[in-house]
Amino acid sequence: MEMVRLDKFLTQALAITRSQAKELLSKGRVVVDGVVCKKGDTKVSPAQEVTVNGKGVTAAAEYVYLMLNKPEGIVSASRDPRDKTVVDLVAEQFPRRELFPAGRLDKTSTGFVLITDDGAFAHEILHPKHHVPKTYVVGIDTPLTAEMIQGFETGVILADGQTMEPASVKALSEDGFLVRVQLRQGVYHQIKRMFGVYGVGVNTLHREDIGGIALDKNLAPGEWRPLTEREVQIIRKAAQKKMP
Repeated sequence: MEMVRLDKFLTQALAITRSQAKELLSKGRVVVDGVVCKKGDTKVSPAQEVTVNGKGVTAAAEYVYLMLNKPEGIVSASRDPRDKTVVDLVAEQFPRRELFPAGRLDKTSTGFVLITDDGAFAHEILHPKHHVPKTYVVGIDTPLTAEMIQGFETGVILADGQTMEPASVKALSEDGFLVRVQLRQGVYHQIKRMFGVYGVGVNTLHREDIGGIALDKNLAPGEWRPLTEREVQIIRKAAQKKMP
């Protein structure tokens, strides 16, 4: 097990500053395996018992993985000078984490945004050769046609000549104005641009699934929860299936 400095352990586990951890130590409020410890450079392992003011302290997870139900009007970014971001919605609970969205949704779009501080994980699931499948419920202004379905399946050629990887689209409503789209790429405004080839506009877009993990139906817009270890591994496994 990895050994870490006690002061670092305290800052991560309690979400406090290094100076606050130093104060706790100097006042003798930190006990390691039954012995008061005042030295911040003391190395501790997750297996050791650490208490602060008599209460047990659990080591913070190395990385954070969150499922957020993004509301409309929120920006998919770590910070923005004008608008509230997805990270702003969770930052209070993780004040000392460098969180960011692993993938983006437009400001007007809603649904599943994965927030993490694990750069390697984000790179793995967003790399062009390893994009995980994502599913969206989309409201369009023209009924879905057989031509669109076939075009999505074979690979839509965008207006700029860029050829998209095969994707799927099917009607969810009898009138064909509400559809479900699944794709593996992450091209800028991809779904809007794909429908745009057929002169179709997108009115609403809601991401309901990433890598086989569905957005928790118990999460209201703006709410979030940690991903379970199993869910993280499912998404990671989906990323290992390379695109043709």
